Amino acid sequence: MKLCVIGTGYVGLVSAACFSEMGNNVCCVDLNEQIVASLRRGRIHIFEPGLDVLVQRNFRDGRLSFTSDPAEGLDGAEVVFICVGTPAREDGSCDLSYIMRAAADIGRLMRTPLIVADKSTVPVGTADAVRAAVARELEKRGAAVPFDVVSNPEFLKEGDAINDFMKPDRVVVGTDNPESELVMRELYAPFARSREKMIVTGIRSAELIKYAANCLLASKISFINEIAMICEKVGADVNDVRSGIGADRRIGPHFIYPGLGYGGSCFPKDVRALIHTAREAGVRPELLEAVDEVNKRQKKYMALKVLEYFDGYGGVRGRTLAVWGLAFKANTDDVRESAALMIIRELAQNGMRIRAYDPAAGHKAAEHFRDNPLVTLVDDQYEATEGADALLVATEWNRFRTPDFTRVKAALSAPVIFDGRNLYSEKIMARNGFVHFSIGCGCTGQANKQ
Repeated sequence: MKLCVIGTGYVGLVSAACFSEMGNNVCCVDLNEQIVASLRRGRIHIFEPGLDVLVQRNFRDGRLSFTSDPAEGLDGAEVVFICVGTPAREDGSCDLSYIMRAAADIGRLMRTPLIVADKSTVPVGTADAVRAAVARELEKRGAAVPFDVVSNPEFLKEGDAINDFMKPDRVVVGTDNPESELVMRELYAPFARSREKMIVTGIRSAELIKYAANCLLASKISFINEIAMICEKVGADVNDVRSGIGADRRIGPHFIYPGLGYGGSCFPKDVRALIHTAREAGVRPELLEAVDEVNKRQKKYMALKVLEYFDGYGGVRGRTLAVWGLAFKANTDDVRESAALMIIRELAQNGMRIRAYDPAAGHKAAEHFRDNPLVTLVDDQYEATEGADALLVATEWNRFRTPDFTRVKAALSAPVIFDGRNLYSEKIMARNGFVHFSIGCGCTGQANKQ
């Protein structure tokens, strides 16, 4: 098929690359001419393992193209995917201005029959608004070009997006049009060779499925973090508790890892958006409100641990904390809603110096701390520890899982690790002589006067 993808952000570029990999001709539209020029040179503006190779190969082979002209992208397209941003407003609702602009452009420029697929994460009822916007523009032109609007939400994990797209758990399509369903089934058939993966629902149900899925996963994270707090107070080990409940097939082991709370571009925004949708519909979403509040508390938790520990030694002012990890999770450079950044801000406000390292997100984090003289970003994880009073592990990158503890201990002025991702076992920490603070396990080792 010939496809058009509006938006070359995370969802749009991954979708375009994967569709073109399966033999489709895909034209990506982005109004930012610098991004278009960069993509034409084979330079990817987002960090996602394997995406650069996929984009470069399909661009070279002529199946993938980039333009800043929507008319060029829509020319001859059978399906257009709207993959633009839906940033959160202060009240938690989604800003749909980019969606509606794309819809207006489609109605203004389309010349042949077209299926408009909403792939951005959008509130219930957005497809109806998109349909109305396209129809208005067609009416202004006096054109009677057939079109349909379907919901086709994405379910991509940052850091593993290509695998998620190529081997999806499910493909959700919201439509009440049998012809549109047939086209979408044909388009996604190469991604579902082993079994049927397409779930066809009503449009509003499809729009809600994405929010419900992300909110359930966020709920599991907040749940295990709250259990971790209880464990610390009653002397239990959250790792044992997690293993015990995760063995139950009804619960499973996924998304019940205690840590610094969820972040990124999806979970925080989607939880708040569904809270807003529920309130607008006259429902008080008490569970979702609690999930959001627990997560806000969790992001501050390790900063409070650092402050509490150093209170016994004269406070954090003038001291230095090494930080490993700035992205909200491993295998991405995304620092949106990152707990690491929140912790750094809190500690710096209290006068603590920060020396931080991240293998991918340093350049993006630098934008947040450009005017903060207490925060220094370095290019090596061990450089961050040189002369620091303690180490905080904030992101679960693989290179942080089995570091050279002898080197770390020699570099630190005191052997203290705040383990925000529960990467290190108490036995290993004790054997290496570290004071070890983790989530839901308390403290291992004895602190020496600093």
